[in-house]
Amino acid sequence: MTIGIRPMGQGDWERVEEIFAAGIAGGEATFETATPTWEEFDASKIPDPRLVAVDEGRVVGWAAASRISARDAYRGVIEHSVYIDPAWQGRGVGRVLLEAFVDAAERAGFWTIQSSVFPENTASLRLHELAGFRVVGTRERISRSLVGPHAGAWRDAVLIERRSVRNG
Repeated sequence: MTIGIRPMGQGDWERVEEIFAAGIAGGEATFETATPTWEEFDASKIPDPRLVAVDEGRVVGWAAASRISARDAYRGVIEHSVYIDPAWQGRGVGRVLLEAFVDAAERAGFWTIQSSVFPENTASLRLHELAGFRVVGTRERISRSLVGPHAGAWRDAVLIERRSVRNG
């Protein structure tokens, strides 16, 4: 397996959306209930870094981020998402993609990358730990899942972050 990493473009949206939808359906990736349109996604994410993992021309994973605040004091803080096609999970794609994302975020000048992960998503928590993220705390019963296997249940979210070794 040779995984390539490249910037995400609008032409990748069909596969990115499929992978996002699988994450929603699986119930361990997000509180989202439906995928956005490309235009909504594009408007909500910073342009750099926004990456896809590709195997033989097929997108098998993606990573993107949003600013956590419009205030200038937080210009270096982003919240990221990493999604891997379920058929490709457990093959090292997430690690390659996350490492590339962290490197690109540091080159872009960001000093903190954060995310919220369900405590049951132990694979994601371990992946992030290997990439230098630390647990900041747990937000208890932060929201109720509306779709998937946990529909109706209040869920905790583990807040993780990674401080840059280059910036800040």
